[in-house]
Amino acid sequence: MIRKIIYIDEEKCNGCGLCASACHEGAIELVDGKAKLVRENFCDGFGDCLPNCPTGAISFEEREAPAYDEAAVKAAQKKKAVEKLMREVQAAGGCPGSRMMELRRDSAPEQETSPLGVRSVSRLNQWSCQIKLLPTQAPFFDGAKLLIAADCTAYAYANMHEEFMRGKVTIIGCPKLDAVDYTDKLTEIIRDNDIKSVTIVRMEVPCCGGLQRAAENALRNSGKFIPWQVVTISRDGNILD
Repeated sequence: MIRKIIYIDEEKCNGCGLCASACHEGAIELVDGKAKLVRENFCDGFGDCLPNCPTGAISFEEREAPAYDEAAVKAAQKKKAVEKLMREVQAAGGCPGSRMMELRRDSAPEQETSPLGVRSVSRLNQWSCQIKLLPTQAPFFDGAKLLIAADCTAYAYANMHEEFMRGKVTIIGCPKLDAVDYTDKLTEIIRDNDIKSVTIVRMEVPCCGGLQRAAENALRNSGKFIPWQVVTISRDGNILD
């Protein structure tokens, strides 16, 4: 088929690799020190790589090329994410607590009966849930409604699992105790996955503003238009807004 696809001028290319990093589909790789379009069916024709090229070596052209294969791109991204996670686990000494696990308990009833009586059901759909431990790409992010929550909210708000976590992928953190800006990692998660919506649940205390700002900056930096909301929990366990 004839379609719009990128063209790389090898004479202008300086081999910096910025275009390959900007191509989230994985269509571009460095070969012998030059950027090359190695998978034409992975190129969506949107040109995210163009503004990242410092030498102007990339442009658009209309020519015969295979159709963009979104399914193949997603499969490759998932494989890459798993491989990256395994490398991170190995680098951390193979800690079992860092290993990714998809739980998917959305269909469970609100309560279940045990020999000790009736108890509530967990709505955590994946492990790990800590922002610092999560990979930026994982199968459970595909089509997910994302809940970005401050650590303390689950303790302050009694019905956190049913009202906020149910049906969502929950990721948590504390910008004060973790002493880190989550912006870059949250940007990658939102930008590189098919996130359907974002809910930010924070405490009313000022330090929780760091989590909200990081999430809002990530939404802007991702270049996507995704429905989002912020919910603030008071220290006595009520919803403020």
